Amino acid sequence: MKKPLFSERTAWDLTENDLARDLGAARGEGRALVDLTESNPTRAGLADTAALVALLGDPRGATYAPIALGHPTARAAVASYYAERGLDLPIDRVALSASTSEAYGWLFKLLTERGDKVLVPAPSYPLFAFLAQLEDVELVPYPLMREAGFRIDLHALEAAIDEDTRAILLVHPNNPTGSFVRRDEAEALEAIALRHGLSIIADEVFGDYAFAGLPADRLPSFVGPRRALTFVLSGLSKVVALPQLKLGWIGVLGPDDVALEAMRRIEVIADTYLSVGTPVQLALPEILAARGPIQAAIRARTARNLVALDAALAALGAEASVRRLPVEGGWYAILEIPRTRDEDAWVQLFVRDEGIIVHPGYFFDLPDEGFLVVSLLPPEATFTAAITTVIRRLGEA
Repeated sequence: MKKPLFSERTAWDLTENDLARDLGAARGEGRALVDLTESNPTRAGLADTAALVALLGDPRGATYAPIALGHPTARAAVASYYAERGLDLPIDRVALSASTSEAYGWLFKLLTERGDKVLVPAPSYPLFAFLAQLEDVELVPYPLMREAGFRIDLHALEAAIDEDTRAILLVHPNNPTGSFVRRDEAEALEAIALRHGLSIIADEVFGDYAFAGLPADRLPSFVGPRRALTFVLSGLSKVVALPQLKLGWIGVLGPDDVALEAMRRIEVIADTYLSVGTPVQLALPEILAARGPIQAAIRARTARNLVALDAALAALGAEASVRRLPVEGGWYAILEIPRTRDEDAWVQLFVRDEGIIVHPGYFFDLPDEGFLVVSLLPPEATFTAAITTVIRRLGEA
């Protein structure tokens, strides 16, 4: 029998769903749509970053001198970024990648064999399923308990571990719940990892975007002294709102012997790809040094949009069947909505009737029906008008 032309790992269902058809029809009719799922900071009108992009034109970038783990000045800039936040990440524990997505691929290569398992939070971002499938890794979800402010269900997490489990993945703060890991949870996770011989992967791309009043019992970062082998991921996509520059990093924490062995192996993986561009590495110290105003603009935008969302909810009255779930950071908010329609029906209604795009909750693996997810990044006037319409329609259900 002739073998299939393509691999099973790329056998995705690429058929167009009802929402995609509705969006295509609306755009084909020339309708103006307000996108409350917008997460691309370069389209949100936040800050003029052209001068930072121009730094990539430095003549030094004309010379190609590849270094697998990254240029020393770039790795030092990442270490300085953490030092300015009061966190210690030695330069020799930093590896540069083209993105956090690529970093996940490297870590799955480093830690797993075909068919091995990685624990992932639910809710979380849907990209993980594709990244894992491409590496022949099985993802096993562990729940974040909504009723407890999305605290990790540590008992369920440990019960999900078996002989094929290799790592625990965290998104910190979580996307889309915006919840930070608590300090006691982090200690418990380390104990579980040590007990079962696992690594911890902490995705901290939204780590700079905590809302005011973050409780003191929340862990600001997994960077620091760690008992278990821990990988902390971040990059320019969120830290400086410049995803097009394609630079991320991995911080490797834990006991010296195992962390240095991990670095040696990551160096070989990185040397196989050499994917990070020289110009962006050379510009990284100046780019990271300029992050302050950009991050301030994002924090101000998301905070004001959250206020507008809450004002629209307050206008419905205390007895309304719509509410916002608590959020501690990040760029998203979750709405609990009437279950008079399923999530797809609500999403399609907003596109067809109001020209507004929102995410269904199941897109992020929210465990129950009855949620919508919106981005807090759109311009404030646009967001306020659109979210007021969304809340009003939900309140009429």
